Amino acid sequence: MAQKPKIPQGTRDFSATEVAKRSYIMNTIREQFQLFGFTPIETPSFENSSTLLGKYGEEGDRLIFKILNSGDKVKKADTEALATGNLAKFSNSLAEKALRYDLTVPFARYVVQHQNEIDFPFKRYQIQPVWRADRPQKGRYREFYQCDADVVGSTSLWQEADFIQLYDSVFAKLQLQGVTIKMNNRKILSGIASVIGASDKLIDFTVALDKLDKIGEEGVKKEMITKGIDETAIEKVQPLFNFKGSTSEKLTQLKTLLQDSEEGLKGIEELEFIIQTTEQTPLAAATLDLDVTLARGLNYYTGAIFEISAPETVKIGSIGGGGRYDDLTGIFGLKNVSGVGISFGLDRIYLVLEELDLFPETVNNTTKALFINFGKEEALYCQKAILHLRKNGITAELYPDEAKMNKQMKFANKKQVAYTILAGTSEIEKEQYTAKNMTTGEQTVVDLTTLTDVLQ
Repeated sequence: MAQKPKIPQGTRDFSATEVAKRSYIMNTIREQFQLFGFTPIETPSFENSSTLLGKYGEEGDRLIFKILNSGDKVKKADTEALATGNLAKFSNSLAEKALRYDLTVPFARYVVQHQNEIDFPFKRYQIQPVWRADRPQKGRYREFYQCDADVVGSTSLWQEADFIQLYDSVFAKLQLQGVTIKMNNRKILSGIASVIGASDKLIDFTVALDKLDKIGEEGVKKEMITKGIDETAIEKVQPLFNFKGSTSEKLTQLKTLLQDSEEGLKGIEELEFIIQTTEQTPLAAATLDLDVTLARGLNYYTGAIFEISAPETVKIGSIGGGGRYDDLTGIFGLKNVSGVGISFGLDRIYLVLEELDLFPETVNNTTKALFINFGKEEALYCQKAILHLRKNGITAELYPDEAKMNKQMKFANKKQVAYTILAGTSEIEKEQYTAKNMTTGEQTVVDLTTLTDVLQ
């Protein structure tokens, strides 16, 4: 017996209904991206390994899917590294290319490579799949889509303020109320690391803090200790875990904690501008929350950072995120080009809309009219009507086989067709059609013009 085929763990097949729902989300996001002045680009599904490695931190590098060299290139494998036990170096020598981990680093590569063709500030969006060798779980897959918008070539904080409005606009269009836009600033975290005497451990500090919602306060402290941050420093950071009150009260507490850090105070100043601007342009579907423990694990963030939480009734991880990166293009040789961007998590947004029953009924629209096949002459008569309907933007099709009526009607029911159209000898003689409403069961005899009006 042949072995039953399977797909790789962490990947999925999508039914027609699922594709329609995913397209609804992507089209909504795309529409808002364009409304806010972003233009689309696309980059390859895989990049040179050197483009991706070292850009996401140690943990990110481990999750990059590498593409094994083929042919004579296999001979380039560093066997000496294998012999000495340096498996990371050995595996890198076997793979000169890798599947993209996100859309931001490839975008930075794109900007540098096409800098002479781009007008700055450059606003682009991308809706494409990415791959991560992560442990699959609900809302986390090895292959998934990201929907990104970025601006490069401007340091203006108006960009951050506009991204908050963009997030809100998308969720309002999706009828998704109760979303929380969490915000912090990496300068504040850098200032805290400096104040507690752990500047040399900034990356370890932020990576551990970013896991707060997963492993809790004690888990974060334990990880900081294992990374070499001493207990005295961790005691000084204790106020971070207990920040409460309104946004203004949190900012006041931060100013006290960071009074000796110029960088930290600069981060607070940037947050204040974004918050005050947003207060002047109220949000429709989301609320803005200052979360002083928000860290975002990716190393390239340097300023404001965002993370989007679904309504409290839905237990799922973040459904979006982003932030400011001051010199990401610098790693490819183009210095002093600041950028800021955000991303929507398509797959998790799908799960949220599904759980809250927020997909419109029209998303699942299939064939509007199925013509029943009674034979060659009747089928030809129906085919002419089908072509007319399609020219008028109406989805219509002929059942391909001259099968029993019961079988054809069952097919129409399973496909959730709105109308079945019957045309036998008497209808052909009178140039008419019998249209059956599959919801009510009502039947009407009409000519082609009236049928077109009914279906529209």
